[in-house]
Amino acid sequence: MNKTLLAAILLSTTALSAQAVESSYKLDPTHTFPTFEISHLGFSTFRGRFDETSGLVKYDPERKTLAVEATIKVESIDTGVDKLDDHLEKADFFDATKYPLITFKSTAAVFEGEKPVTVTGDLTMHGVTRPVTLTVDAFSCKAHPLAGVWACGADLSAKIKRSDWGIDKYVPAVGDEVLLRIEAEAHQPKK
Repeated sequence: MNKTLLAAILLSTTALSAQAVESSYKLDPTHTFPTFEISHLGFSTFRGRFDETSGLVKYDPERKTLAVEATIKVESIDTGVDKLDDHLEKADFFDATKYPLITFKSTAAVFEGEKPVTVTGDLTMHGVTRPVTLTVDAFSCKAHPLAGVWACGADLSAKIKRSDWGIDKYVPAVGDEVLLRIEAEAHQPKK
């Protein structure tokens, strides 16, 4: 790393650490990926992710409040198998033409100290809205050494039944229970 870049990082980190953390953050689409895991015919665990997620996060550690709104583009599904991606977008599963977006809007958060441990909200998928509680497996907010802004990051997880959202093709051969894992980063807008 050259000395100029290192100096810029140190200066921005020092300046940011003196500021109060603002509460509004925008999800970073290059570091936010909802993933899923599901049993494939009882042989193996099948995994995939969505590559296009956007949204906003509002976080206030002093008041212990957290609000999240996220939107996932269904057609950004990526299993590593193009033919399967196309099938999952069809009416048998997500029906992306009719329901192009998956959304999550938080309704409550539980904190331990300044950090959230669960986030509950309404998950809308396939035209159905149901409550989901995400466990916050890791959480951090601090000055981002490269972006020059405050950033928050989290790893979250939950288990859902896809049939609760009307996505029940091949249940029970292809698992009904889905493990969701979400890696998310959100940055303050630059001023």
